[in-house]
Amino acid sequence: MPIDKKIKKVMVIGSGPIVIGQAAEFDYAGAQACRVLKDAGLNVVLVNSNPATIMTDRALADEIYLEPLTSRTIKRIIKKEKPDSLLAGLGGQTGLTIAMQLSKEGFLQKHGVRLLGTDAEAIDKAEDRQLFKETMAQLGQPTIPSETVNDVAAALETAEKIGYPVIVRPAFTLGGAGGGVAQNREELAVIARTGLDMSPITQILVEKFIFGWKEIEFETMRDGAGNCIAVCSMENFDPVGVHTGDSIVAAPALTLSDKEYQMLRTAALDIISALGIVGGCNCQFALNPNSFEYAVIEVNPRVSRSSALASKATGYPIAKVTTKIALGMTLDEIKNDITGKTCACFEPALDYVVVKLPKWPFDKFVNASRTLGTQMKATGEVMSIASSFEAALMKAVRGAEISQETLNRPYTGGEDILTRLKKIDDLRLFTVFEALKSGVDIDTVFDITRIDRWFLAKLLHLAEFEKQISGHAISRDAYNEAKRLGYTDKALIELTGQKPAFSAEASYKMVDTCAAEFDAETPYFYASYDSACDSRRFPRSGKPVILVLGSGPIRIGQGIEFDYSSVHCVWTLKKLGYDVVIINNNPETVSTDYDTADRLYFEPLTPEDVMNVIKAEKPVGVVVAFGGQTAIKLTKFLDESGITILGTSADGIDTAEDRERFDALLEKFDIRRPRGKSVMTLEEAVASANELGYPVLLRPSYVIGGQNMTIAHSDADVERYMQIILSGKIENPVLVDKYMAGTELEVDVISDGKNVLIPGIMEHVERAGVHSGDSIAVYPPYNLSDKMLQKVVECSRKLALSLGTKGLVNIQYLIYENELYVIEVNPRASRTVPYISKVTGVPMVELASRVMTGEALDRLGYGCGLYRTPPYFAVKVPVFSFEKLQDVNSILGPEMKSTGEVLGIGKTTAEALFKGLTSAGFRMPAGGEKTGVFISVDEHDYLDAVSVAKKLDDLGMTIYATPGTAQAIRPLGIDVITLKSMDCHEDKFKLMEEGKIHYIIYTGALYDSTMGDYMALHRRALQLSIACLTSLDTANALADIIASRFNEENTELVDINHMRSQRSTYAFAKMESAGDDYIFFDNRDGGITCPESLCVSLCSRHYGIGGDGIVLIEESSAADAKMRIFNIDGSEGKMAGNAIRCVAKFLFDKGIVKKEKMRIETASGIKTVTVFVSNNLVTSATVDMGAASFALGDLPALLPCEEAVDYPAEIAGAEYRITCVSMGNPHCVVFCERLDILDIDTLGPLFENAPIFPERVNTEFVRFVNATTLKIRVFERGNGETFACGTGACAAVAAAVKNGFCKKGEDITVKVKGGELIVHYTDETVYLTGSAHLVFEGSFEY
Repeated sequence: MPIDKKIKKVMVIGSGPIVIGQAAEFDYAGAQACRVLKDAGLNVVLVNSNPATIMTDRALADEIYLEPLTSRTIKRIIKKEKPDSLLAGLGGQTGLTIAMQLSKEGFLQKHGVRLLGTDAEAIDKAEDRQLFKETMAQLGQPTIPSETVNDVAAALETAEKIGYPVIVRPAFTLGGAGGGVAQNREELAVIARTGLDMSPITQILVEKFIFGWKEIEFETMRDGAGNCIAVCSMENFDPVGVHTGDSIVAAPALTLSDKEYQMLRTAALDIISALGIVGGCNCQFALNPNSFEYAVIEVNPRVSRSSALASKATGYPIAKVTTKIALGMTLDEIKNDITGKTCACFEPALDYVVVKLPKWPFDKFVNASRTLGTQMKATGEVMSIASSFEAALMKAVRGAEISQETLNRPYTGGEDILTRLKKIDDLRLFTVFEALKSGVDIDTVFDITRIDRWFLAKLLHLAEFEKQISGHAISRDAYNEAKRLGYTDKALIELTGQKPAFSAEASYKMVDTCAAEFDAETPYFYASYDSACDSRRFPRSGKPVILVLGSGPIRIGQGIEFDYSSVHCVWTLKKLGYDVVIINNNPETVSTDYDTADRLYFEPLTPEDVMNVIKAEKPVGVVVAFGGQTAIKLTKFLDESGITILGTSADGIDTAEDRERFDALLEKFDIRRPRGKSVMTLEEAVASANELGYPVLLRPSYVIGGQNMTIAHSDADVERYMQIILSGKIENPVLVDKYMAGTELEVDVISDGKNVLIPGIMEHVERAGVHSGDSIAVYPPYNLSDKMLQKVVECSRKLALSLGTKGLVNIQYLIYENELYVIEVNPRASRTVPYISKVTGVPMVELASRVMTGEALDRLGYGCGLYRTPPYFAVKVPVFSFEKLQDVNSILGPEMKSTGEVLGIGKTTAEALFKGLTSAGFRMPAGGEKTGVFISVDEHDYLDAVSVAKKLDDLGMTIYATPGTAQAIRPLGIDVITLKSMDCHEDKFKLMEEGKIHYIIYTGALYDSTMGDYMALHRRALQLSIACLTSLDTANALADIIASRFNEENTELVDINHMRSQRSTYAFAKMESAGDDYIFFDNRDGGITCPESLCVSLCSRHYGIGGDGIVLIEESSAADAKMRIFNIDGSEGKMAGNAIRCVAKFLFDKGIVKKEKMRIETASGIKTVTVFVSNNLVTSATVDMGAASFALGDLPALLPCEEAVDYPAEIAGAEYRITCVSMGNPHCVVFCERLDILDIDTLGPLFENAPIFPERVNTEFVRFVNATTLKIRVFERGNGETFACGTGACAAVAAAVKNGFCKKGEDITVKVKGGELIVHYTDETVYLTGSAHLVFEGSFEY
């Protein structure tokens, strides 16, 4: 079947920021999908909030929106771009959940958008726990005894029925978020509450916990014609109970008998066929190791984390094939890229073993619980390929960058080995190995751990081999065996105590997917120690070879942004005519896609492994600058080995990292830095801290992500820190710096050794002391004087050139008391490279790569010096994964804790910041919503807390505080509700659960005594989706954007492929009628594409032109012209009687429509306007407003009647007599004795946002004066109180007639705040007459 010709324009939803449970695998999948769609000639619209991805590169889609991944924003983009199709299965749980929400609401159908691939019904059957269970029962597929419940009481009842222990699995969540194993009633009550809070549909599955069963996965593929295959089987090293993302995984499944394999394969294919899956799908099974009994755990009807692993393990491009199937192709029509001969309906067959090892963040959170369960904790993973399980496991361990060359991990605690074997944690592999090596038999280990005996036998094989070679010179045979088992020479030195007398050259096998049945065409290699080497036999082009080192596993401090840089380096070098080879071991990334580089080596990034590849490839140079600290750490080894390093030299890198050398360099140029010392011992550290004066910043040299950084306030802090650091056997000095709480800047510089280009300078919102990766960063800087800017540029130029930089260098500055200090210089690509590249349009990695190969910077087309600033602000906001690590200290400091980032782009800092915080998951208060904030800060923060509290109080928030904080805030006249101190949680928890606290601002947990109190508060806040802010600077920024009145409906939707390169000038006319004033634009050329985003800034009375809204005058195919009206808050109105008269005046006076009777199209239909002319200018006009409707369905209003005339309605707890009228927009009329005493600013929002008005309402408070006169005050939805409202005046007269106050068919004078209007009401229509005035004309920059 060819590609469906009905598909022309496809929207792809990405997965957003990297979080635990949803990492770089979706960048890899999304990038593949976008390339397939582009190759098919389709228009691709991509929405993703993550700037660090290849997926959001300009070349991968026609329109790219770095916008919040929320249903409201996606709806706006769909309305703007009008795609005919939506591909959601490649955006992880995020994309799938949004797509399902839009489908269930009927939005996709209403806008003619079809869901590509698996349909909504099939997705529901897989994701909804109850539907899934029912579907499996219909298929005769066994499931574990379970019940789907929606409250805690039902969960407890279910557990009593099926028996403890039980597993809780929330519906529609990511990485097992909110789930867990409960051993008893008390544990279940907590876990069930958490799971229900985290499920978007408040649903959990309570399931019998089957301890000791194997967990098996099948990655499957099915096309629209019903053809289906099993792409790959995978087996967890751990039994059921450990999330598959936290388990060691082997592929293919290694311990199954043929009967077991065929049974589960058949089940998987039957399930996806019955569900109607179209594309890739992951099926998870539990298998009883003592029988053929099995159960279906879950089915993921989308590309998943396991899909990326299966793709890299087999070479089968699951995301690519899924996308082609979604376009209508069948498996037999899709070619296998690896062999170039077979088609995609061939099931891969492997003659090697793949092992995946998770990468956990416990090095960042040393006090966190390391216990593993059903909720994922790993931030990333490594994959290894070898000829045996033992070799693959050894490769994975050394490639995980956990300072382990072997499975021998020293244990210094007091627990015996059998006790430790019972712990299910990240160290379990090493504990099991230790037990086997110390003589504990396999059966005993199996009885405790339930790890399959086959795996245990393989570990025992390694243990016995190590015992054989321990403590003496290794023989040639033993050395060869060691190589086959995956041991490096370094490991053998550790085990034998001496350097081996032999060496062996690694050979490289090709991943071929068909177990050599067909020749592979794609150069995708793994190391072995067989005699034959596919790599050396592979035909070469004769071009010079460059080796690029990747960045290894995703971890806190080194994320997907480094893979972005590595990939762009590869692409650039290929364009420059080089053969490019890459080494990396991360299966989630684009860099390890088989068609990224000319040759891919899936190997650990360790000295021996890298050198083995160098021996095979003989490159002219090696690139270390783009692989983060993983690659930079290899610089010294490569340099000493005589390998040419492209870009900044090893000496230049060492100068930047070495304290004494760097200080000498700064002194040479008279550049300041915070005073500091290098120390190696505890005594030196304490002495240096006292000499510098507290507080001080302590950090190791040669690290990334601020690992093991801290701010110390006392000798005790220094001692505690140094004991931890020294226990890690550091090789490099610890740096002790004077801590200064100033403004932090970050600068990326490209240099060729002669000139420099600075694409951008970023300013951090949080003061120094919060790691740059955890700070909100604003580009361009919003608070930097021209003089200081010039100084930053000059300092950056001097530093880059003096370090001999050839490529990229990242410099961090501190401004303290109007002086500029250098904090640190990183001679490599930084995590800011992707986002600055995308916002400025400067291809930073491409330029740096070209400079590395000898090209001159000034000839690359981007100039030198500071690059021009675009007419946008871009704000990078960090994203954290604390909901998966609920027992960690989340307070921000110098050690990085965020797992990912999002980007907000806007016309102003406030707009960009709003979008960034919304993308990061911050909830902004809705109009009329009563919002509460709890504040508890340390004493030294009282002054700053007072200014934040004042802002929040001005916004009408209810402020709660602990006694000390309340006492500091109250003297300013701020109302504060005092709560108990932090060691008492009940009052705070109650307010949070009642929805009265929406934000928490907390800086008190600086000392161990309060840490537990804060963590308990933070844990409950996470469960209830309440934002916890541990920086007052972040809280200040949040208050500013709440005050800015931005919301998801009134921001500009920025397509980064079509960003303005400079500001544009637009002409406008300010016009009014009865004081109801609007800003009018002639938009007949369609130049204004996002009018809602203009409202907030232009309508401001103090900072803009000022007005009650903006009006666009556009072409109409059905009338003389079209009017679109937008309120102050950016919401689009349907009709405005005053504005339409001004539109008629504009059209007549400008000669656009020279008629005294004209027809104007509105969102409420076509209206006829009759103008009255004096001296060839319109002075007033009458509008045929159409008939008034009292039908509640036309507003709409949710009341138990068809009409509401003098109806007793409850609004915010009080009763009002209301009359509901639609004049093309909704109105609620309330007759009052007096208008002057009304507190309309309080009453108006209560009516506007009352639940009975789902689309909000305009409210008219009306005083009956006499039979021909009414007096009204109007509160307009989206605008607040206005001087006049045309439709409101009409609604007031219609209601007065209906209630018997006025007669129909007569002119009624309506007195409004800004003047008078005349309304003539009949059953057939309503006429509105009033003035129309031009106030002034002008232009503004946009």
